[in-house]
Amino acid sequence: MRVSRVPYASTVRRRGFASLARAATQDLFDQKTAFGRLALVHVIMMAGDTMVTVSLAGSLFFSVSPDEAKSKVLLYLLLTIAPFAVVSPLLGPLIDRSANGRRILVALSAGFRVVLCWLMSEHLNSLWLFPLAFLVLVSSKLYVVTRGALVPEMARTDQFRERASRVGDAGWPQVDLPEERGFAGFNAQLTLLGTLSGLVAGSIGAGLLKGIGAPSVLIAASFVFVGATVASVRLQRPVKVVREQVTSISQLERDRQTLNPWGDVEVSWGLSASAIMRFSVGFATFLLAFGLRREQAGLKWFAFALTMSAVGSLIGLGVVTRVRNKIRESALLTLALLATGAGSGLVAFHPTLVAQVALAGWLGACAAVAQPSFDAITQRLVPAGAQGRTFARFAVRQQLLWVVGALIPVGISLRFSTGDFLLAVLTLVAGFIYGIGRRFAHQ
Repeated sequence: MRVSRVPYASTVRRRGFASLARAATQDLFDQKTAFGRLALVHVIMMAGDTMVTVSLAGSLFFSVSPDEAKSKVLLYLLLTIAPFAVVSPLLGPLIDRSANGRRILVALSAGFRVVLCWLMSEHLNSLWLFPLAFLVLVSSKLYVVTRGALVPEMARTDQFRERASRVGDAGWPQVDLPEERGFAGFNAQLTLLGTLSGLVAGSIGAGLLKGIGAPSVLIAASFVFVGATVASVRLQRPVKVVREQVTSISQLERDRQTLNPWGDVEVSWGLSASAIMRFSVGFATFLLAFGLRREQAGLKWFAFALTMSAVGSLIGLGVVTRVRNKIRESALLTLALLATGAGSGLVAFHPTLVAQVALAGWLGACAAVAQPSFDAITQRLVPAGAQGRTFARFAVRQQLLWVVGALIPVGISLRFSTGDFLLAVLTLVAGFIYGIGRRFAHQ
């Protein structure tokens, strides 16, 4: 049985995308390891979420007039913020206090969506759609927050087992974890698998949407989440050492984390950078969506843009894994912001449909570099017993910035050139401030 996790991580960092894809695939099909089972859960979850998105896009955006679409999209964007009001203060501490409880929360988040997606398929044309969509989003964000705390837990479980098999002692207390390397490799593997799963599920969902209708996509998503529930139940229990790491954090440390949720200065500056990237993604997504509708572009342009974004994400993952052993996560965040600004500025002078679709791919690559890097910073520097509430808080702020960015092109009709120029200025300034500011903060 293969249980080695460290060689895979180092191989991924040395050889780049090819090794990332090979390691991700091997982990996915090796269900004897803790991380492999988490990878399977992630693949199925992303497939279900993509189908829900396709169905809602077909019913809230493409099937109605532009003015009606604008009002429905505004309401939906406001709904995307609300779930974090539940996840962050109520469930974050629960995630922290019980390592075993994390597996249960993941299973519940999938199980709830089995029922909710089925109900949504029956109420797509009524006001019941929005409270049901809200509950689906709560369940989805619960998984996102819990997954952030599960990555180091599941990776360490495999590392612990490897170390125990070498020394022949299952009860050893001292373990040298490669935390100086962070968990960027594990995050990148999940992002890659989720992107590929989303591409496949999105294609299937688009076919169902066009051939049968939006309700059929939600029914299919319901069956997908049945599979996610079964896979979640199979998640391995954390070993004793991991459980002790989660439960041993003192109340004083928890209170300190509550008063200072940002923790290390590297984490606080990284959150600012990643939040700006999330703002940029939200802004660019809806700038492109309403711009294409304003240009009366066909549905194929939307599909082309989504495909380019996914391809860009794959390229970004290849970049972050190839240079991970040479460039720090903070430097990757800086480069992602500056690259976004440079690409947006260039396209602003050539605001054609082809250029906008190409920008979607470029932004997908930059975002794929930024998010795994920030997740690795957080997983490495935040104590294990505080990661649940920390990821919940960070997810709130990132999602809020995404929604604020999306609201601007939804509420204000912007030309492509104007929107691209604004995006370029914002990300270039943010990149310089982050790159220079964090250096002074460490002095």
